[in-house]
Amino acid sequence: MTTPPLTTTRVLSLREVRVTRGDHTALRDVTATFYAGRLCAVVGPNGSGKSTLLDVAAGLREPQYGSVERQRGIRIALLAQSTPLPAHLPLTVRDVVTMGTWARLGPWRRRRPADRQIVESALATVELTTLSRRPISALSGGQRQRALLAQALAQRADLVLLDEPMAALDTHSRQIIADTVHQLVTSGTAVVAATHDPGEFTAVDDLIELNEGRLMP
Repeated sequence: MTTPPLTTTRVLSLREVRVTRGDHTALRDVTATFYAGRLCAVVGPNGSGKSTLLDVAAGLREPQYGSVERQRGIRIALLAQSTPLPAHLPLTVRDVVTMGTWARLGPWRRRRPADRQIVESALATVELTTLSRRPISALSGGQRQRALLAQALAQRADLVLLDEPMAALDTHSRQIIADTVHQLVTSGTAVVAATHDPGEFTAVDDLIELNEGRLMP
C-alpha cells in the first residue's frame, strides 16, 4: 500500500512570533505552519515554550511581535495540560463531552439528533460510553484526559492542539489517545501536540523543536 502524499493545505501560520512575560522571552521569533491532515509534534524540555506556542495558536495569548495567520472560519480545540473542571459541579462525562458542541450551537440551544450522535461517537472513540453517566470527578486521570479529548472531538475542530496529552497516563489511555489522534489526522484534521516523546504517536509528519523559546535547526 502506498502512503498518500502529505497535504499542503495551510490551517495556521506563525510568522516571526515573539512572546515576552516580564523579563522572560517565552518565544523568540518563531515561524511555523500547520497543515490539514498532518500531525506536528512540538518537542523540547520544560520551559522551552511549547505551551506558549499552543496558547498563541489557540488565540489565548497575543504575541508582542510577529503575526498569526488563521484560515478563515477555522475552528480550534485546545486540550490544555491542566484543564480546570470544578469538582463541586455535578458534571457527568457526557455533560463534559456535550460542552464540545457549544461552540457551534451555544449552551442553550436544543440539541438535534445529529448533535447527540456526535457526542455518542466521541464517547465511543475514547472508549467511555459505559462511563458516560459517571461524575467526571470520579474518573481516573487517564479517563478524565480521554473525556476532555472527546470534548475536543465533539467540537469538530479543524485544528486540535494538545499539550502533553499523555503525561502521567496509564498504558491503555495512552494507546487510546494515540489511536484517536491518528483518526483525526486521517480524517483531515490538523493536530499539533506538545510532547517530550514524539514516539508516543503512531506517526509524526512534522517536527518542531524548541529550546529556550527558539526554534532549533
